[in-house]
Amino acid sequence: MDIVIKLSQFLLSLSLLIILHELGHFIPAKLFKTRVEKFYLFFDVKFSLLKKKIGETEYGIGWLPLGGYVKISGMIDESMDKEQMALPPQPWEFRSKPAWQRLIIMLGGVTVNFILAFIIYIGMAFAYGETYVANADIKDGLSIENPVMIKAGFKTGDKILAIDGKKVANFDSQINMDLVMSKQVLIERNGVEQTINMPNDLVDQLSKHEKSPLVSIRMPFVIGNIATESPNKELQPKDLVISLNGQKVKYYDEVKAILENNKGKTVPAVVLRNQKETPVTAIVTKEGKLGVNVGTLGMDSLEKLGYYKVSTKEFGFFESIPVGIEKGKDQLVGYGKQLKMIFNPETKAYKQVGGFAAIYNIFPSSWSWEVFWSITALLSIMLGVMNLLPIPALDGGHVMFLLYEIISGKKPSDKFLENAQMVGFVLLISLLLFANGNDIYKAIVGK
Repeated sequence: MDIVIKLSQFLLSLSLLIILHELGHFIPAKLFKTRVEKFYLFFDVKFSLLKKKIGETEYGIGWLPLGGYVKISGMIDESMDKEQMALPPQPWEFRSKPAWQRLIIMLGGVTVNFILAFIIYIGMAFAYGETYVANADIKDGLSIENPVMIKAGFKTGDKILAIDGKKVANFDSQINMDLVMSKQVLIERNGVEQTINMPNDLVDQLSKHEKSPLVSIRMPFVIGNIATESPNKELQPKDLVISLNGQKVKYYDEVKAILENNKGKTVPAVVLRNQKETPVTAIVTKEGKLGVNVGTLGMDSLEKLGYYKVSTKEFGFFESIPVGIEKGKDQLVGYGKQLKMIFNPETKAYKQVGGFAAIYNIFPSSWSWEVFWSITALLSIMLGVMNLLPIPALDGGHVMFLLYEIISGKKPSDKFLENAQMVGFVLLISLLLFANGNDIYKAIVGK
């Protein structure tokens, strides 16, 4: 069932993005009276799963889920229709239109991608508001268990004050992504500020370990399920450990440290059970464990227990607009930084470039519209930016040649454009094989 839910989200998101992207080309083409021969979701190599011709355009769904396309008459594209291009230009063809109209048609897809992302972020701000923990309310610092972060110089209890000079006002899900792309982090440790320089190959180092947050808020030790072989029969699910071996404890990392120092011993403990302090005896195994699974508490429960103050800011419709725009801008800038890292060999981030499996794994195994729209907005930005790269066969390649034509007044020959299209197509296939090859390699080696 988990696979079905993930696959449903994956296909729905990609289908939505592809259709709207191609619609961005289709609408201006029609406005400029340019004939559109095909409008397809997925590629119809040899045959289509579904097709219907309405007017001069054939609408359909292909069997190869690698994207989608609109086939515009008189345009050198992935169809490589040389026979049509050998005929005299017709008034309804792409090549017969003024350069500025062709430029608008080619920019239509990425324009829709960016507009869609901003609309989604505005809608999310209006529908869900903004939930966060103010950085100032994290009195005891953060939990840092990621080995790469520890190697870089971080410790549990550190407070993150600024990332690359930008003050951290709130703790939310974005902070981990900001840290991945950061160069310098200002922290406070035991009341003293210090700067930590992040390693250039941070992304590569993170890939060699099990996926875990770089930082997270410190959580209490809550008893989850108790193993049948556990020696601790006095403990019960939902017990919250507040004292161990005579030492008051507030967080899981504090409990873990005491257990490590008392392997094979029996120690007194106090748990909070049904809002009452209850003394129990805890038997520590030789491995420094209690034989229980660690439970979790929601943010509401943590707030009631006095751990954190959770703030939720709601926005009216007009208030949501600048909030959504700011969120979209941050994501766009952030993705630009990711691309810069990928093209910088020193970071080794290119090793983490993923294909369809990587995108599929972004989606959760349980359905959440909030998460779905958040991922779809990010993918829309990624699709827009990637299509703007000046690679022949991508929208950005067509835009590059059109700008050259507008500036120089000279149109590249059809033969040149055909050759450039072929080179771009080979390059795209190579990138596709590299990205999906990375997915296969990670699936085999487990990282």
